[in-house]
Amino acid sequence: MGTPTDNPAQVPYLDLPTQMRPIRKEIDAVIAHALDNCSFCLGPDVVQFEKDFARYCGAAHCVGFNSGTSALHVAMKLLDVGPGDEVITTPCTFVATSWAISYVNAKPVYVDIDDATFNLDPKEVERAITPRTKAVLPVHLYGHPVDLDPLLKICRKHKLPLVEDAAQAHGAKYKGKVVGTFGEMSCFSFYPGKNLGAYGEGGALVTNNAAFAARARALREHGSTQRYYHDEVGFNYRMEGIQGAVLGVKLKHLDAWTHERQRVAKRYHELLADTPLQLPREADYAESAWHLYVVRHPRRDDLKAHLESNKIGCALHYPLPLHLQKCYAALGYKPGDFPVAEKAARECLSLPIYPEMTEAQIQRVASVIKDFFRKA
Repeated sequence: MGTPTDNPAQVPYLDLPTQMRPIRKEIDAVIAHALDNCSFCLGPDVVQFEKDFARYCGAAHCVGFNSGTSALHVAMKLLDVGPGDEVITTPCTFVATSWAISYVNAKPVYVDIDDATFNLDPKEVERAITPRTKAVLPVHLYGHPVDLDPLLKICRKHKLPLVEDAAQAHGAKYKGKVVGTFGEMSCFSFYPGKNLGAYGEGGALVTNNAAFAARARALREHGSTQRYYHDEVGFNYRMEGIQGAVLGVKLKHLDAWTHERQRVAKRYHELLADTPLQLPREADYAESAWHLYVVRHPRRDDLKAHLESNKIGCALHYPLPLHLQKCYAALGYKPGDFPVAEKAARECLSLPIYPEMTEAQIQRVASVIKDFFRKA
């Protein structure tokens, strides 16, 4: 996570304390209000955040959850995905996307990714459809929207619902429209390190379908719409009141923070353009939220060690694709099945990116990277 520092020679990978400082009084006030009113589980702060986030996404409904993983699980339940069904998704993402499919005893079916965006390749999706396919679950990875129009066309052709995993894409735009309302529903995570992060766990399901929203609210609260009466087997997936209060404050700053992330990404583009790195690109249809800035190089591990030895934070995201994880060995995938995803996993490295990064810090990161290649 890193610690706040004014020394550009030390650049943390993530700097949440610096983000907190200017909003600390407002955060303290809403937490104190939640404590005074003992609204610990759901409650008015969660209700208000749900309304505000639905409006932000341009959706009719938002249902708060205790995590993005829970929201994804409930999304599969809403679509009645179950044993014998298949859901097409990506091997290049956090494992929670696949957990949601496994939790309902369905089968994750992986397809390869686009080399430039790390997102699902629509051509590969259509090839993977079988009579058992029940849904398509793309991920707006690293905050960059997946190419939705061709995916939606495929889904309409085969009468399949599309669920957006937008856990990393708060505020990202596809053709000028905020992601989250293109499919039957979308799922967000508010894990602390996300662009819109809680002070603990949190998640949401966003939809324009009133029936889905109503059932999601029941499922998150033990399958109940009336206390002690349970219409179906449900879960304890409720959002905490304090998290709703914190998210309500932070949502007001999300667009400004996204703008600052875009600033950092633009400077990286400029400063690293003459290096051997493969830089992330923004497709013509996309406005990335830049949750992560992921570069690629065959000597990724050496570069990571060099950065860390120079007190530059960096991270590996998804160095082993999901189809090669031990937990999914029974699916029968093998190395070489998805060469684009596997090559990306071997080469990817996440550089520091957060709204509070200073110009001096950005230049320091770039300088250390260029020093690595000079020495190489």
